[in-house]
Parts: sequence; structure tokens; C-alpha cells
Amino acid sequence: MAESGVAITWDEYRRHFTPDWRLLYRRFQLAEEAIESVGDRWWSLYRGRDEAALLPGVADALRRLAGAGLALGIVTAGRRDSVEPQLERHGIAGLLPARVYGDDPFEQKPGPGGLRHALDVLGLADCASETAYVGDALDDMRMAVAAGARGIGIRSDLATDVELRDAGASEVVGSVADWVAGLLG
Repeated sequence: MAESGVAITWDEYRRHFTPDWRLLYRRFQLAEEAIESVGDRWWSLYRGRDEAALLPGVADALRRLAGAGLALGIVTAGRRDSVEPQLERHGIAGLLPARVYGDDPFEQKPGPGGLRHALDVLGLADCASETAYVGDALDDMRMAVAAGARGIGIRSDLATDVELRDAGASEVVGSVADWVAGLLG
């Protein structure tokens, strides 16, 4: 963004954040004709980086959920060629049979299309209200509500408890591990 003459603070980024990067750039008033090239530039800087860490306790929490017989998936704004290697590196790819990526042909969050597709893959499309989508962004909660699922907000730098609840979270917890511990005991 700075290369395009747009300076933003962390607070501005947090306030305007959406996983839909095109919408994010529009929120920062980047010229429409520059959006794709700025996105390409970001991707050229990010491509091949593999430092992304899981939130603390997530891998064990996913294993517990899978061990309890719960169907799991991921709906992310991240690109398939970036996220798939990370799932493999962290040893959790096999736990997530339903996967929807930001470069799949679904509307971006907060649109419900990607989550509805994941629920369909898992055989849960007809009982969405009995499912939960866990995320730390406001658009995660909005997507969950739009798809008919429960939104479980995870506290992070992206949103406060109040903001997550205002976006539709039915519950807000400190971590994925805490939520799973409460769910499974």
C-alpha cells in the first residue's frame, strides 16, 4: 500500500479489515485501476513464504474434534497454493476434508457461498444451524450467520468481544483450544 502512496496505521487496518482483499483495498481508497496490480505485488512478496504459525493449541484441538467424530473443514480467504502446504506442514491437512480457498469460485466472506459449499461437502447442508464456524474476524461471524451456522468468535487483534458479538458471534472465547475444551470437556 505504501508503494501506492497509501499510508495506514494498524488501528485503521484492524477497523477496515476484511478477508476480501479487493474490498480492503477499496476501503483504503486505492484507485480501482490499481487494485489488481497491488494485489499481484502483495502476492509476489508473500509467495513462497511458509512462516505462518497456527494459533496456540489449534492442532491438538482439531485432533480432539476429529477424534470425537466431528466433521471438520476450512473456509479461508487464503489462496490454495499458499494454504495447502501450510496445512501439510502443520500435519492437519488430513483433519480437514472440506476445504474452500479464496481463489475458489465462491463469493468472498462475508458471503455465505464458501461455507455453504463446505457444509455440503461434509453432508451438513441441511443442518447448518447445528454447526459452528470458528474465526477471529468480523466477516467470519457475518459469513457464519449468513450461512445459518453458529459463529464462534476468537479474540484477536482483529476484533474485540463486542465487535465479534455485534457481527453475529453467538459466543466469544480466548482461543480455539478453550472453545474445544468447553465443547468436549
